[in-house]
Amino acid sequence: MPISLDDANKLVANAHARASEIGVNVSAAIVDEGGHLIALGRMDGAPPLSPQIAEAKAVGAAMLLRDGGSLLEMSQDRPGFFSAVDRLVRMPLIPGPGSLPIIRDGMTIGAIGVSGARPEQDLACAVAGLASLELHDS
Repeated sequence: MPISLDDANKLVANAHARASEIGVNVSAAIVDEGGHLIALGRMDGAPPLSPQIAEAKAVGAAMLLRDGGSLLEMSQDRPGFFSAVDRLVRMPLIPGPGSLPIIRDGMTIGAIGVSGARPEQDLACAVAGLASLELHDS
């Protein structure tokens, strides 16, 4: 089952709630398995470029089926490959903590990307966002 708009909005809201708890302002983006934007939210005070970075982080996680930390390692270990892949998708990929694939019943159905704070804070917000989603069939 794909990510619904309602679920995507819950992911964004929970990522923002975590950001508020830790005292940061972020943007959160949810994309589907094809890297297409479903929902995007920018908190008041989040950096102006954070929405684009959050979306680019999410696209990378969805398209390469990896979290942002793994994408960063890939970009460092295989720069030629990463550079080539980066040109194949609709927007530049941003590797680094703050993005996670969304996996339901063993299938990647999309990704969340968060930007605007320190990498570990972006990641904490992404994890909190995912906690709101039912990731298995009932």
